[in-house]
Amino acid sequence: MKIGKYLLKKRVIFIICSKPLLPTMNNLIPQIKTLANAQRQQVVEWRRHMHRHPELSQHEFATMEFVAQRLRDMGLHPKTGIGRTGCMALLKGNKESSAQYCVALRADYDALPITECTGLPFASENPGVMHACGHDMHTSSLLGAVSILTQLKDHFSGTLMFIFEPSEEKYPGGARMMMDDGLFDEVTPNEIYSFHCLPEMDCGKVGMRKGKYMASTDELYWTIHGLGGHGATPHLSVDPIVVASHIVIALQQVVSRNAPPMMPSVLTIGKIHDTGGRTNIIPDTVKMEGIIRTFDEKWRLEAHEKIRKISTGVAEAMGARCDLLIDYGYPYLLNDDDCTQQVHDNASAFLGKENVEWLDLRMTAEDFAFFAQKIPACYFRIGIHQPGTPFSNLHRPNLIVDEDSLELASGLIAYNAIMALQNRIKQKNEN
Repeated sequence: MKIGKYLLKKRVIFIICSKPLLPTMNNLIPQIKTLANAQRQQVVEWRRHMHRHPELSQHEFATMEFVAQRLRDMGLHPKTGIGRTGCMALLKGNKESSAQYCVALRADYDALPITECTGLPFASENPGVMHACGHDMHTSSLLGAVSILTQLKDHFSGTLMFIFEPSEEKYPGGARMMMDDGLFDEVTPNEIYSFHCLPEMDCGKVGMRKGKYMASTDELYWTIHGLGGHGATPHLSVDPIVVASHIVIALQQVVSRNAPPMMPSVLTIGKIHDTGGRTNIIPDTVKMEGIIRTFDEKWRLEAHEKIRKISTGVAEAMGARCDLLIDYGYPYLLNDDDCTQQVHDNASAFLGKENVEWLDLRMTAEDFAFFAQKIPACYFRIGIHQPGTPFSNLHRPNLIVDEDSLELASGLIAYNAIMALQNRIKQKNEN
C-alpha cells in the first residue's frame, strides 16, 4: 500500500493506492539524477580499473569477467563468451503490462595498440595498450545505468537488454560476432541504443543525427611486385616504390573525379613499406594499406572496382604486378528517425535543450551499424572535454576523459531506456 498526498486549496487529500505511485516525467528525472550522483565514485572507480587494465580486441577475457561480476553483484545473470569475449544480461521490469517490448543498450570495451602518455595515476599497466577511444568510459557508464535501472525496475514494464561488446576496433567487429553467436536467439530487441564519447564536445552536452550518420569502411591491402636490384642501376630493375607512388597519385581520382559530388567519400593510404633493404637497394615488393569510406552501398562497390582497375592498370603499364585485397568491413550507420528524435527529446528534458545538438555526417566508422541494419537504432554522442583544457582526439596517446561525463551518461542512458519502454508500450496499447 502507498499513501499519496496532494494539496488542494490548503486541504490535504490522501489517496490510498494498491500499488506504488509511478514516477512521472517530472519526478523521474530528479530521482535518476540522485541515483547517478550517489554512485558517481563507484562508476569512476570501475572506469579507472578498466583504464588501468586494457585489453586488445578479441582478447578481453579479464574485462568480460570484470563486467560480468559487476552485473552479478546487481542481481543479474549475465551470459559470457558471446562472440568469444562478449557479455549480455537481461532485466525485466516489475510493472505489469499486456504489451511486451525490449530495448537494448550497448557499450564496447576493447582497447587499442597505443602506448599511453597521459601521466594519469591510473594509466595503463599493459605496455603498448590503451583505452584511447574511450571504451572504458562507455562500459562503466552503461554499468552505472544498469545499476540505476535495477533500482527502478518497479517503475517500468518490458525488458532491457544490456550488451557489452568486444572487438569493435577490429574486423569482423564484435557486433557481427555476437549476433552470429546467437546474441538475439532468446530475445530480439525492438530497438537499440548506444553512444560514443566525443572529445571535441564539452562535457555536459550531447549530440545526435537522424538518418545516415557514420560511414561504411573497407580496408585495402596492396602488394606491388617489381624486380629488385642495385639502386645505381635502376634500368635493370622494375622499381615497385615508383610504381606504388604512381598508384597513390592515380587513386586520388576515385574521390575527386569518380565519386558523386554530393556523396561524402574518403580514400586514404595509411601505410607504405617495402620488404627490407637499404638506401642503395631497390626492393622486389612494396606493400600498401588504406581505407575507403562512404555512405552508399552502390557507390561503395563501384569504388572498389575503380580502385582495383587503377591499381592493376598502373602497375601493368609500368612493368609490375599488383595484388589487391579489399577487406569488406562495416556498413554505414543509419539512425532511425523515431529513435533519434526520442533520444533528442529525452536528452533535452534531462539536460536542458541548450545542451543538445544536432550533428553533421561523420566519416569515422562503427560496427554498431550491424545492429542498426537489423533493429531500429540510435547512436549518439556525449561530450567528454573539460572546458579550458587542451583538446586531445580519439585514438591519441594523450586522450583525457572528463569523468563528470560518467555521471551524466549513466543517468541519461537510464532515463532514455525507461522512457523508450514507456513510450513504445503506450503506443502498442493504444493501437
